[in-house]
Amino acid sequence: MIAETLTVSRADFERRTGWQLKPEGACKGDICVPLADNSDGEVVDLASLADQLNMPLVHDEAHGIWALGPESIGSRALSTVEAPNLTLPTLDGDIFELHSLRGKKVVLVAWSPY
Repeated sequence: MIAETLTVSRADFERRTGWQLKPEGACKGDICVPLADNSDGEVVDLASLADQLNMPLVHDEAHGIWALGPESIGSRALSTVEAPNLTLPTLDGDIFELHSLRGKKVVLVAWSPY
């Protein structure tokens, strides 16, 4: 999640991260993390949530933006080691499906201009 300030609206945080802020804490799928400050406010403090959800938070001073990274519950960057199936066209015009490599070690390299 990219933000210009360390405070964002609750709705924006939930929409952009997939976490739902509930009375029992922050929940995503089957995982709920109790929060120390579980207020019902409409403004979310990204620094506090990043710390409690073990999410990286970095500041780009040159551009004046903050980047909130994915959660790493249990000190792992991924919540599962199973990648979703990707279907992509090859340079030859054929179709490649990632699940055809199931059971083999795979390195995925992704790049984005933003």
